[in-house]
This record gives sequence, C-alpha cells and structure tokens, in this order.
Amino acid sequence: MAYTLAGRPETATQARVLKLLRDEGPLSRVELADRLGVSRTTMAAEVGRLAELGLAERAGPAASRGGRRSTLVDLPAGLRFVGIAIGATAMSVAVTDGRLAVLGQRYVEMDVRLGPEHVLARALEVIRKVLAEQGVERPAGLGIGVPGPCDFHSGVPVSPPIMPGWDGYPVRDTLARELGCPVLLDNDVNVMALGEQHSGVARTARDFLFVKIGTGIGCGIVVDGQLYRGVDGCAGDIGHIRVEEFGPTCACGNTGCLEAFFGGAALARDATAAARAGRSPALAALLAERGELNAADVATAITQGDAHAVQLMRDGGHRVGWVLASLVSFFNPGLIVIGGRVARLGHPLLAEIRGVVYRRSLPLATGNLPVVLSEMGDDAGVVGAAALISEAVFATP
Repeated sequence: MAYTLAGRPETATQARVLKLLRDEGPLSRVELADRLGVSRTTMAAEVGRLAELGLAERAGPAASRGGRRSTLVDLPAGLRFVGIAIGATAMSVAVTDGRLAVLGQRYVEMDVRLGPEHVLARALEVIRKVLAEQGVERPAGLGIGVPGPCDFHSGVPVSPPIMPGWDGYPVRDTLARELGCPVLLDNDVNVMALGEQHSGVARTARDFLFVKIGTGIGCGIVVDGQLYRGVDGCAGDIGHIRVEEFGPTCACGNTGCLEAFFGGAALARDATAAARAGRSPALAALLAERGELNAADVATAITQGDAHAVQLMRDGGHRVGWVLASLVSFFNPGLIVIGGRVARLGHPLLAEIRGVVYRRSLPLATGNLPVVLSEMGDDAGVVGAAALISEAVFATP
C-alpha cells in the first residue's frame, strides 16, 4: 500500500476535524460544522483543503436529515501509524489505521539492557516485517515508548535506571532516519495512559491516573484530557517515592523506593528468597521446575492458595495503595487505572490497592472514584504510541 501525506493540517479547525474523525469515525460536514461551531461554508472549505493534503476523503452519503444529503468525511483508508512499546524484557510492535485500530502486531522477548543499538536494530527488523505484512511502504508516523525518563522534545532517554547505555541516545532521530517518517519518543507509562484514553476504560475520563506496575512502577497523568509530563518530562515517576525509611536498594540508587519493594524484579527477588527458605511450597515447586521465578509465578502460587504468595501480593498492594492515596488527596482524579504485568495478579491485588486508597483518602475524593484494572493488556502501549504520533501528525505545524 503506497500512501504518502501531502502535508499537515494548516489551521486549528483542520486539526480538530482530524482528531474528531480519529476518535469518533466518519462524520458529515454538517455534523463537523455543528460540533466545532463554525459555518458550513467554512467547514466545506476546510474539508476540501484536508482532501488536497491527503488527510481526508469522502466516505459515502450521510444519513438523511431532510433535504439534500450531506457527504460523510473520513480519514484516508490507507493512513497507517506504527506504535512500539519497549519494556524491560519484551517489545511489542503494531501497525494501526488512522483511528488507532490495530491491524497487525508482533511481540518479541527482548532485554532492554542489551543497549540501544541491539534493541533498535531488532525493532526495525520487526517493524519492517509488520509493515510488509500489511502492504505498507511508509507509515505516516511512528510513536515509541521506553521504560525510563525521556526528554520528549529532543527524543532521547535521560538517565533511565533500568536501561544501561541508553542515556542520551538519539532514539527518535535514529528511527526517523531509518524509516523516513516522523517519530516521537516518550516514557512507556505515558503512552499506555494515551492508549487507555483512546481505546480503553478511560475513554470518557478527562482527569485520570494510569498506574503501571511492571519491572518498574510509574504513573501517567491526564489533566483535562491532556497528558501532563511536567517541566522536565518526569512527572508521575511514583516508583521512586520512598515508602519506608530503610529498605532494599533501588535501581535509582536510593533505598526504600516503592519500585524496590514491589516492581517486577523485586517481586521475583522476594518470591525466590521465600522459595529457597522453604516459606512457600508452591513457589519452591515452581522454582525447582523452571529455575527462576517471576510475577506470573506468584500469581500461579496465589491460585494454589499459597499463603506466602498471598502475603507478598498483599504487602505490595498495600504499599501501592498508600502512595496512590496521597496522589488522590493531591490530584483528586476521576479514575485510576491499574495496568502492567505485575497487575496481572488480578482482582486480589486490585482489592488490596482499593482498600488502602479508600481508607486513607478523604470521602469527598473517593466517593466517585473508580479504581479499575486495565482491559487492554499489552495493547495499551502500542495503541498509545500510535496515538502519540497521531497527535503530532494531526496538529498544525
């Protein structure tokens, strides 16, 4: 499929039209004019210009509203974005259409500690395979999330604790040069928050927190529908909030961080110690069988009724809830979404987190506060990465 954008939206109205079409599907020019509060003549001109730029096309007649039928306007059928979600131990690559529906996806195991040259070379290999499978010569843009702090404006990771060798590496420019399309880089939890906003349980939420509990722990913050990154791009780094004065040494170099107690690596560490000390028969059996343990093994032990595995989950959930209760008092969100691989411990973990949040926060802040599990799984990262780049492609220069 050969599809090339001829340009970018030239006015704020054109940009708003594209985002409406992305989020809601085909709309008539009359509906677009009414939604955006402009005259039908103005909308006809704006849509005509978007068609000239290769950003919109006709999609058949609209439903009759009496009189002459209007024409539906839609994003181009060939518009494609690429989303990449790089985690500590795996990578997911997807191609989406203009409305961020996943058309093709590949998931590969990958250790981010191998360094940027190795990981990005593998990413490019997978990207080209998925594009070829979809018949796409060049995407309209690519978004990428990585598990560490990023300078969003320069497109480089900044001192990421669990990504040795990535500090200052030109990730954005490297991928843009190889693929010949716009690229944006952001922290993985930010792009997952965008994924939830566009396709998940946060679609109707204007102010929410997305909490990722994986190898690391982070929080995406959405305020009035917009992702909040902070002055230097590191807002939401809750994994490095100290939850105890003394505790395990964290990857950041400090002690007592939330992540050092309940990130994926910390949970595997504590599960292994319990298995070797004979405190957990279920975990000991899994360790003997597999040679190592991870968060999924703790979930397995919990389903078997293993008391120590249950206690590991409850202790971790209590600490996460304690941090989130403080955030609720400070931010007063309308929704909290819990995701990430450790969150696959499921509803027992969610119940522990909820209980602490509701007990420790003021009733006014929690009276209408759902705390829910993500339903998107690994798709949150790739959809969010595609959403990230679509925001840029659909924005005025």
